[in-house]
Amino acid sequence: MTLTELKNLLLTITSNVFHYKPPDGQKGSYIVWAEDGEGDAIHADGKKAERAITGTIDYFTKTENDPVVQQIETALDSADGLAWYLNSIQYEQDTGYIHYEWVFEVDGAEEGDEDG
Repeated sequence: MTLTELKNLLLTITSNVFHYKPPDGQKGSYIVWAEDGEGDAIHADGKKAERAITGTIDYFTKTENDPVVQQIETALDSADGLAWYLNSIQYEQDTGYIHYEWVFEVDGAEEGDEDG
């Protein structure tokens, strides 16, 4: 799975999907995804043979027991070449949002594939 494919997968859940941060004044529930590093890489003949990109997917909602949380996890489960886990659930008192954070690792992501 590439980062573009991950973005497209998230867009099947909602059109409110943003790379790195939402636009100023964003209202309602939304997803933010961002790559943040490289996971385990395989080297052969002194070169990188395979790589994995790590990152987070964050969902912000004001709806308790929001069914979109399960939709996100179902979509992540359906993806080939994607490992993930739910890292945290937090209530953000200053905004009133419930913030879900998943950590992902995408196998085979190509350099230059970080478009938003």
